[in-house]
Parts: sequence; C-alpha cells; structure tokens
Amino acid sequence: MKRWTKTIAVAMAMVIGASSLAWAQGAQGGPSAQELEKIKQAAPAKPTVKPAQPRKLLVFSLCEGFRHSSIPYWDAAVRILGEKSGAFEVVVSRDKNVFNDQTLKQFDAICFNNTTNLKTNDAQRKAILNFLKSGKGIVGIHAATDNFNDWPEMQQIMGGKFTGHPWGAGGTWAVKLDEPDHPLLKAFAGQGFKLKDEIYRTDPPLYDRSKQRVLMSLDHSDSATAARREKPEDDDVGITWIKQVGDGRVFYCSLGHNNHLTWWTPLLQHYLDGIQFAMGDLKCDARPRGK
Repeated sequence: MKRWTKTIAVAMAMVIGASSLAWAQGAQGGPSAQELEKIKQAAPAKPTVKPAQPRKLLVFSLCEGFRHSSIPYWDAAVRILGEKSGAFEVVVSRDKNVFNDQTLKQFDAICFNNTTNLKTNDAQRKAILNFLKSGKGIVGIHAATDNFNDWPEMQQIMGGKFTGHPWGAGGTWAVKLDEPDHPLLKAFAGQGFKLKDEIYRTDPPLYDRSKQRVLMSLDHSDSATAARREKPEDDDVGITWIKQVGDGRVFYCSLGHNNHLTWWTPLLQHYLDGIQFAMGDLKCDARPRGK
C-alpha cells in the first residue's frame, strides 16, 4: 500500500508539472505568444559547456505567500533555455510531493522560481538536503530567498532572507560586477549595468560574504541607487552569489521580479550559466572571498 501511494504521488507530481507548463504559456497572466517569441529569440542557442550527461531540471513554482506575476514567464523562460541550448530538460511543478528521494533522483537540480513562504515537513526537508549534499544543485530566482521561515538550515543554505526591497520594481538601479572575469558573469562582458527591477535587501547574518561567493551587487556609486539605502547594512546588497554545500552547489540571482527581464539576453545567459554550474557541468570557483 505504501509503495502504491508513493507511485500515485509521483505520478500526480509529474502531471501537475505538465499542466503547470501549459499554464505558463498564455493563461493565468502568463506570457503572450508575442512575449514567448521574444524569449525564444533572446535565449542562447547553445550551452556554455557541453553537459557531461543528459540533464533534468525541476522548476518549482508554488507560492504559499505573495505570488509574483513573473512566475509563468520564468517557467517558460527556463524551459526555453533548456530546449534551445540543449543543456537540460525541464519539468515544472507546484506540488510539494515531488520532494522525496525517489522522485528527486531523476533530477540534477531544483530551481525555486520566485517561491514564497514555502513550508516543508521533515521528510521533504530530508529529501532536499540529501539531494543537494549528494552532489546535485539548487537554483534560486528572485523570491527564492523569501522562504523556509520555519527551516533555518535551508535559509542558511540559500544565503539570504527577504527583509524588504527599498529598490522597487519601478526604479532603475545600478549593478556592479564584483568579479568581472568570473565564468558565471561572462554574459555581461566585464561591464556593470543598470536595469529596472525590484532588488531584495540582503541583511546579515544570513547574507555573509564569508559564507558565499558574491558575484554581483548593487553599485552605490550611482546616486539613485545609493539614495535608497535606509540602514548601514544596505551598503552591501548582493545580487548573485554561489556556494558549495557538501558535494552540491547553489546559484542564486535576485533579478527576476519584472516580466521583461525574461527576454533580456544577458540575464538569460547568466541564468543558463548558473544552472549549468548548479548541475555540475560548468566548473568554476565557488569559494567565498570574504569582505
């Protein structure tokens, strides 16, 4: 009976994944046909590195708190990234039943797509930790750090926790490359940039450069960006970071609140590279550099 129950749960999760993908394409406020075409045109045509083996990515999009309108856009964008580049296959799900050892073993990474206020039970937590520490990867898009309020260990692993966004979605903010030559920043050709998006504050102690390698952060030499600082901790606001956890890898990027970013080629390339890093194909230094 237990085996039968698990089989049903796995089957339901995969069905939900398939229906969620359809939902991402034009319904429920998802991208229009024209927007999907923009994403397809903007997505890289090939992987940065050839996958060591066929790869599979679980894109998890459930929200138990605030739901971002960009979720179906990123569901579609990540699927297109995988299909067009050939780097990985995507399954989209909003069912927490996927978080068991049997189901997760088919995947190489989990992407938390703007998930908020996720709550997990002990068995689900164990499965996620086993997955990561065994050598698999976790990818976080924007609100992926607004989760696990009852699971401090996972908040530590993600490397940050949402505490506000003084840099709102309607403003234009400056981003600097902390390591212009790092392989995961190749998309930006060594240059910082400005963009319109919502930027999450990164308060210590969860955000700590001695615990993760910060690749991009807010550029406070820009007066408009600096003017939004509200407290001393706002002097260092991380945008992208990576880390090693056991034999596994974590890639997080704060960018992705606004829909139009899903057809900005440099950011799509950055996410493709981050996913390939999390899966173990794109090798690079993830050791923290401290302050």
